[in-house]
Amino acid sequence: MTDTWDYVSLWLKRNGMKDALFFWEQARAFSEATESLPKTSAPLTAYYCFLNAAKCLLTVKGITFKEQHGVSGWSKPGRVSLSKEIVKLKNNGILPELCRYYGETVNNNTYSIKDIFYNLPFIHRAYHLTFTSEQELFLPIKEPEYVHAPSSARSWFTAVLDQHYVHGQTAAILPPTFEKDAGDSSCYRLRRKKRFSWQRGAANQIANLAALTKYHQDTRKYVLYIYGPMRLWYLKRNKRNLTSFIERHSIPLIFAAMHRLSELARYKPEYLAKHFDSQHNWLLSEFIQTAPSQFLDEISAEITGQEFMVPGRAMR
Repeated sequence: MTDTWDYVSLWLKRNGMKDALFFWEQARAFSEATESLPKTSAPLTAYYCFLNAAKCLLTVKGITFKEQHGVSGWSKPGRVSLSKEIVKLKNNGILPELCRYYGETVNNNTYSIKDIFYNLPFIHRAYHLTFTSEQELFLPIKEPEYVHAPSSARSWFTAVLDQHYVHGQTAAILPPTFEKDAGDSSCYRLRRKKRFSWQRGAANQIANLAALTKYHQDTRKYVLYIYGPMRLWYLKRNKRNLTSFIERHSIPLIFAAMHRLSELARYKPEYLAKHFDSQHNWLLSEFIQTAPSQFLDEISAEITGQEFMVPGRAMR
């Protein structure tokens, strides 16, 4: 992550964003502190890393925010369980503004950490090994791209679905806005039903980019990735009959979950330790270990408009 930290710092300096740079350097300091802490303490500094990185993003985008964190949490009584760790998104503060940046509404929503974990692709393997009876939420895809018809301005998003997820009910688990591309018989190619216009010619460049940007903002509600040496892409399946489905971007969910864990690390470390003695200990450990890399990669891309990959590695 060192190169990413340095690149964003230089980008902020070149663009004269001193306030945002301060928040970014604060995030970096908390990130470095997190690396040396045990898992019962790491959520505290990891959360403050996320908090400052979020402030940096909002500042860069010119979004005014109140200093409140905009999230609270509590534990339901009874045996230690992720389903009893609750977070509440308030209507004002940093997290609500982060939600609005991603085009989401906020209305004092509450979620359990268990449900949040279910909606995060980078820990989906650990989640399903922990809770084996629940349906998979993410469908692996490859070759995600935007294409346009050769003889018209009609353009759309397309990708190839992993063959292991192709079966008689595939069409039923795709999000409602997606369908099978019957024009490609070599694989199960899916595409968005909704189209956008891409007019040929240099004179149309500004309008084309505006149309693509708007379309992309909507598309990424369904298409997510896992940060790593090789980019892994996923489609979030149809929410039908899935009670744990949350219609939010990963970043606000990661932020909210780490906030709750940071409260436990600060005020009830002995209670947090009990979570690591339960059946979900590996899942919780995976989140604490991998969430910082995922969060910071996505935030860095949002701040700079650049994609960050490990040198010498190819995308899939």
